Amino acid sequence: MSRGPAPTGHPTGTPVDDDVDDDLVRRLITAQLPRWARLPLKRVPSGGTVNAVYRLGDDMVVRLPLMAGGAEDVARERDWLPRLAPLLPAPVPEVLAAGEPAEEYPWPWSVYRWLPGENPVEGALSEPVRLAEELAAFVGAMRGVGLPGAPPAHRGGPLASLDAETRAAIEALRGIPEEGVDCDAVTAVWDDALRALGRDGPPVCLHADLMPGNLLIAGGRLTAVIDFGCMGVGDPACDLFPAWNLLPAGARKVFRDALGEDDASWARGRARTLSQALIALPYHRRTNQAMARNARHVIREVLAEVRADGRG
Repeated sequence: MSRGPAPTGHPTGTPVDDDVDDDLVRRLITAQLPRWARLPLKRVPSGGTVNAVYRLGDDMVVRLPLMAGGAEDVARERDWLPRLAPLLPAPVPEVLAAGEPAEEYPWPWSVYRWLPGENPVEGALSEPVRLAEELAAFVGAMRGVGLPGAPPAHRGGPLASLDAETRAAIEALRGIPEEGVDCDAVTAVWDDALRALGRDGPPVCLHADLMPGNLLIAGGRLTAVIDFGCMGVGDPACDLFPAWNLLPAGARKVFRDALGEDDASWARGRARTLSQALIALPYHRRTNQAMARNARHVIREVLAEVRADGRG
């Protein structure tokens, strides 16, 4: 289960990554879930920065927040995943047990059923059109969910609320010429989006973090969508991220057509995805290669699309 960086609008706090190790997780399980105390336990490599993930036995996974913002996600998932699961076309995590804070670990944690599959990699999809169709079906189903009392989604607020952080990231990238980002071009895309988009879309239910690290595929097909810690209601354009962070141009059109996106919604989604990538790149360029690589990919794809449309 993966998540974007701290500067993507998600609350964080002081990380405790150095304190979460195999011995700590084993002690927590033994003390609170003794029926599973003797099962094999192995940390799962992850490009995420908000949670530590451990495989427990053959069919379970332990997810432990590394910061306060991730701890807030635990309650959100425990509350909403059971309600969302029967309404969605792709499997989602199933909470099997709820771990509680302990003297040596400050936050709640959870055990989930293991979901098979691998994270997709941009530029290496074997069935991009089929995956685009399946992702569109998932996004459309999320939008159609009516869950009274759902919280606001992280990243689900007005596009303009991202302006200051996005511009600061562009200025940071001007100071990193080796990244080769055309800062004038991305500024123009951002300015055009803010000028042209008007109102955001009516709030709908969102996953709100459709990064490649939160998708699982097998044989090129979508097998699961994970990490619902950002879910809630907000602008529908927030769930268009895979169009630029994963899908090639031809499959991107399939995704757009399947969802029936108009120009305004598409431009908002593109601007939101670009903003996240601009913010992530200077933050992760030396510490998280998967996220930095994907951010570079998004920037290239957005600029290529705008130029192909004759606006750049």
